[in-house]
Amino acid sequence: MFDFAVFGSLFLTLFVIMDPPGITPIFLALTSGRPAKVQRRMAWQAVCVAFGVIAVFGVCGQQILDYLHVSVPALMIAGGLLLLLIALDLLTGKTDEPKQTKDVNVALVPLGMPLLAGPGAIVSVILAVQKADGFGGQLSVWTAIVAMHVVLWLTMRYSLVIIRVIKDGGVVLVTRLAGMMLSAIAVQQIINGVLQVVRGA
Repeated sequence: MFDFAVFGSLFLTLFVIMDPPGITPIFLALTSGRPAKVQRRMAWQAVCVAFGVIAVFGVCGQQILDYLHVSVPALMIAGGLLLLLIALDLLTGKTDEPKQTKDVNVALVPLGMPLLAGPGAIVSVILAVQKADGFGGQLSVWTAIVAMHVVLWLTMRYSLVIIRVIKDGGVVLVTRLAGMMLSAIAVQQIINGVLQVVRGA
């Protein structure tokens, strides 16, 4: 049978980690200046990429990490460094790369991964899948994963209305704030990874 406790626990865990409200200003900053159709497509692409990554790691994540000899702390530190590079670009206003390449990169990196499908979400899903008992438990886990990605898509999809209200000046402000927030998230992720390495030593 469907396990609502498992569903609720994983959904809330993923909600806190993936943080739909917190991703909104970052999404707005990374997609500003593009046509609404492109922005909507990027929101969909980012969610699809995140779901694909989460699904792959949910099915065979531990085997992938073991095969590559990659620890979870290493994954966290690498993700944090990648986010920090993106954050610095947002803070300094560097938007020099070609638009087409930028569109693809923003949807895949950093939105799809590691912002949405980051180390925290990946590890949570791996553990939830391993602990789930029987068909009902697995169904509850995967339903929570799908529901979370639907929430993420709706949040980003309808946050585009904000851009029409705040105009260009507001977008610049949001971009700088998003860069600051993202840099803090990145540094915290690196610290968490380093602390796990130290504790495991």
